[in-house]
Amino acid sequence: MYAKQTLMDTIVTRKNRKNKYLLLAVPVFLLIGYFVYAAATKKRSLTVDKSEITVKTVEKAYFEDFIVFQAKVEPLNSMLLNVIEGGSIQEIFAANGDMVTQGQPLARLYNPNTELSYVTQETSIIEQINNLSKAKLDLRNQELNMAKDLVAIDHDYQDAKNLYELNEKLFKEEILSKNEWQKTQENFRFQKERKNIIQQSIQKEKQANMIQIGQISQSQATMYKSLEILRTNKKNFLVTAPLTGRLTSFEPVLGKNYLAGESIGKIDVMKGYKLVAEVDEFYLNRVTPNQKGRVEYKGEELDVVVTKVIPEIKSGRFMVELNFITNKELGLQQGLSFGIRLILSEKAKTTVLPRGRFTEETAGKWIFVVNGDKAERREIKLGRENPVYHEVLGGLKEGDKVVTSNYADYKDVQILNFK
Repeated sequence: MYAKQTLMDTIVTRKNRKNKYLLLAVPVFLLIGYFVYAAATKKRSLTVDKSEITVKTVEKAYFEDFIVFQAKVEPLNSMLLNVIEGGSIQEIFAANGDMVTQGQPLARLYNPNTELSYVTQETSIIEQINNLSKAKLDLRNQELNMAKDLVAIDHDYQDAKNLYELNEKLFKEEILSKNEWQKTQENFRFQKERKNIIQQSIQKEKQANMIQIGQISQSQATMYKSLEILRTNKKNFLVTAPLTGRLTSFEPVLGKNYLAGESIGKIDVMKGYKLVAEVDEFYLNRVTPNQKGRVEYKGEELDVVVTKVIPEIKSGRFMVELNFITNKELGLQQGLSFGIRLILSEKAKTTVLPRGRFTEETAGKWIFVVNGDKAERREIKLGRENPVYHEVLGGLKEGDKVVTSNYADYKDVQILNFK
């Protein structure tokens, strides 16, 4: 009985002690949970010196979609100076930057293999021309011989005719025998038919000869043209100016070998200028011919217009050509650089945000909006941009003050506290 009572006392004691521990643990767990929840839901903040940040105001203003890029002055028209016949530079007659006139010698090349080939071809062509001339002469001689034969035949015919007429009278007067008269008739018939056959043969021969002579003359004309081209090509070792202008990019080296078609310089026609620029590929679909822009020159704004867009992308950029819209004599020089302000759309009043470095980290998706002595993170939506403003499409209103300086240290921060 004593043992049972002791066992019962022990069980009661353990149960009470377990309940006591549970009562103590519950508040502890609740307290820990509260702190975890508070830490998880608490917005992360950072204290910054207000002098280290840039604050700007959202406003209503006229937004003009434009881009700014640099362009260089180049002559309106230029022509590449190409080597027609490859060879090594033997002589140089002009220098880079010289003003040259059309036809002026600039350099001479030398290629012994090509020159030997020209001599061989020239000899062959002359030989063919001589052979054709001999063939034509033979045909002419043939016609002459046939003409001589015709004269002889005609003479025999006339003799036979005269004898025929004489013997006819004698036969009628019964002075000439019948046998002699028959011989006379037969001879006259033979000479007449002979003459007719020879005349027809000579006529056909003349027609055939005329066709052959025409073909020979045509072949000779082709040979003479080929000879002229060949002799002209021999002159291509001398590089001359194709037009009048300034010689640029002309730096041939004595003894250096240049291939046919290789460029050794450029001639700029000094009549009018254009602007050439490289623009970021981002704007390829937004830059089109006839778009207008402005440049500043000697304190005056001048209008320009896009004349050509070359869509080929090189190193992330494409080429654009522009012309000045003015009748004034500007006195430009090749190589001058201008800042182009190219207008992509007309002015329209809208909500705008001054540009800043905050987009480097946010991609324009959020920003810190100032509220008293702190700035809170807010989701926003931006549209078009120009070098001055971002177009605001959502998340901000006129009068909001925002932090536009760099956010490199604030990427995971929700609130900025100012001091």
